[in-house]
Amino acid sequence: MKSLLPSLTALLLLGLCTVSAADPWVTYEPPSGTANGKTIVLLSGDEEYRSEEGLPQLGKILSQRHGFKCIVLFAQDADGMINPNNSTNVPGMHLLDGADLVVNQFRFRELPDADMKHFVDYLNSGRPMMVVRTATHAFNYERNKQSPYAIYSWTAPGGGFGGKVVGESWTYHHGDHGKESARGLVEGKNRKHPILNGVVDVWGPSDVYGVNPDFPSDAQVLLQGQTLTGMNPTDPPNLKKALMPVVWLRDYRSPDGKVSRILCSTMGAATDLESADLRRLFVNAAYDLTGLKVPAMADVTVVGEYKPRMFGFNTFTKGVPVSAHGLK
Repeated sequence: MKSLLPSLTALLLLGLCTVSAADPWVTYEPPSGTANGKTIVLLSGDEEYRSEEGLPQLGKILSQRHGFKCIVLFAQDADGMINPNNSTNVPGMHLLDGADLVVNQFRFRELPDADMKHFVDYLNSGRPMMVVRTATHAFNYERNKQSPYAIYSWTAPGGGFGGKVVGESWTYHHGDHGKESARGLVEGKNRKHPILNGVVDVWGPSDVYGVNPDFPSDAQVLLQGQTLTGMNPTDPPNLKKALMPVVWLRDYRSPDGKVSRILCSTMGAATDLESADLRRLFVNAAYDLTGLKVPAMADVTVVGEYKPRMFGFNTFTKGVPVSAHGLK
């Protein structure tokens, strides 16, 4: 028995090292033989719309159904527990260096300069980005107002990141928040855009965001948002409220002239992703933005169980480690 003790001790130590060395993000590798060669990094980190639930499911669909390698980053505390209210800690930002596409669903983050540099370097590299829901106001610099990256704060002149990149920062709730849901209507003049392949019926319980009167004229609107009178997809529209753009494409030109294709969707709460056609729009966009041919009818069957929590502040499930979002 004594002769086994050193071996058992070594195995226990190895196990501890494996646990402690676990990545503070999740990686979804495509099934063998299905990889398409593209890597997507998905940035969760918003206090309200449960991106820590929605983006892992989107990453699973993109990887397991469509061959993308997907890496999901999370706002978290030092112990590795997901905490959307922690606005300064999203480990893994260096992984943007090797990404072909970034899906950004931040809200009011203030990252350390070393981490933010990876984001800005990606943004200015000419590579594409999907900007989802609250990421129109992705950053809020309150602690380090002298940071060179404070120009991306939503309070900065020109609207910060949202104003500079997608043409919209935070404006207002056009729908009555929590009482009026949103239907996405295909913009007729752009109905043949490949991102809209198979997209017919889009609905989500999150409300329609308003846009400014100076909404950019160079934006190519794919979906208009119609406000419904209630929180069910069968509720009639509120005809007193105008349609508002909720999904659009736009080019962003970096300071040194590189052009990035940007897709913005102000729909995209975790509960919105229960809409198959919204999932399909996001999958189509991943293909289109990375230069791949968009399927005629992309498979957007959820992977595993998907029962997202309703949006709201401080309603996230506490005590969830990053590792809980790994593929089962």
